[in-house]
Amino acid sequence: MAAAGTAGHGPLAGVRVVELAGIGPGPFAAMLLADLGADVVRVDRPSGGGLAIKPAYDITNRNKRSVIVDLKAPDGADRVLDLVDRADILVEGYRPGVAERLGVGPEACHARNPKLVYGRMTGWGQEGPLAPRAGHDIAYIALTGTLGMIGAPGEPPAVPANLVGDYAGGSLYLVVGVLAALHHARATGAGQVVDAAIVDGTAHLASMIHGMMAAGGWQDRRGANLLDGGCPYYGTYETADGQYMAVGALEGQFYEEFVRLLGLGEYVSARKDLSRWGDLREAVAARFKSRTRDEWTAVFEGSDACVAPVLSLREAPHHPHLAARGTFTDHGGITQPAPAPRFSTTPTTVRSGPALPGADTADVARDWDVPDLLKGSSEPEGRTGPEGTGEPKRTSEPKGSAE
Repeated sequence: MAAAGTAGHGPLAGVRVVELAGIGPGPFAAMLLADLGADVVRVDRPSGGGLAIKPAYDITNRNKRSVIVDLKAPDGADRVLDLVDRADILVEGYRPGVAERLGVGPEACHARNPKLVYGRMTGWGQEGPLAPRAGHDIAYIALTGTLGMIGAPGEPPAVPANLVGDYAGGSLYLVVGVLAALHHARATGAGQVVDAAIVDGTAHLASMIHGMMAAGGWQDRRGANLLDGGCPYYGTYETADGQYMAVGALEGQFYEEFVRLLGLGEYVSARKDLSRWGDLREAVAARFKSRTRDEWTAVFEGSDACVAPVLSLREAPHHPHLAARGTFTDHGGITQPAPAPRFSTTPTTVRSGPALPGADTADVARDWDVPDLLKGSSEPEGRTGPEGTGEPKRTSEPKGSAE
């Protein structure tokens, strides 16, 4: 693994972002902006709130700075608006109407800074019957049809952690949206509101599948299609040691190499013969059960059979390919994914560990020229490593939670 360096600040150097603290997709989106070089100031609440882990371990707050503002205090909104005056982007994840009630909604912010890109991250969106309701990733992807696609036939849908909804359908769409709006603002001087709803983004992710379904090339049920485990040469198989191998030998030349290395040359002609898929699946499963994961990894090493071992989170950073690329990095005693994607001229890096609540108030007040930010602040000690921080646990709340 590569050691985190200090050189390079990324293509968004000079961009200022205000993040109103939340959990899940909002912080991850702000982390991505910070990884790309933006100066992200996270506005934390005096009472905390967020993931039930010590803040020093919450790497979605890396490369950021933190200040504490009580938005319910008489001057709380003014402190945030002072930051908005100097910001390019604001990210918030409250339920619809909450930011407005707190005095930091789009209208108030644009009155102070017409060029501001105001990014709103929710599950249900700003409008619609469910907009005021709480929720989490699993409910959002359930309604879009995406959750129902994942898993084995005859079994409950498999839960893909919170990767498909929160981060793919939520965070990444918010980042694309605010950067597109920032481009527009810099060209025209006009800011705007970006409504990033997880239901919208997750539905959009399935665009190709909807097209295939309309063309008759996708069945609306689990485990019956080319890319959902229904195909015997696109799926996972258990090995002799209880581990798994992943197979994605879709194209003809890759499939031929796959069955050859597996020792099942008699099934070369079964690739497009659906009547033989059942027998093919049984044969492939039996072969994989005859050796360990590491043994099969060695068999397929250097081939184009599109087969890979299924690694755990702890194993992944040590894979030779990921280690060679520096896909993971060590910073502050935490092994974590390195910033992505990569840039040839403006490289990115992990510049600092997770921002501890309020630890950067004085620096932000100076750098952003907002001296009133220091009024009533009780700034804690500076950044520390994960060990011995003594930070209290923070309770989890759904995205778009009400104040």
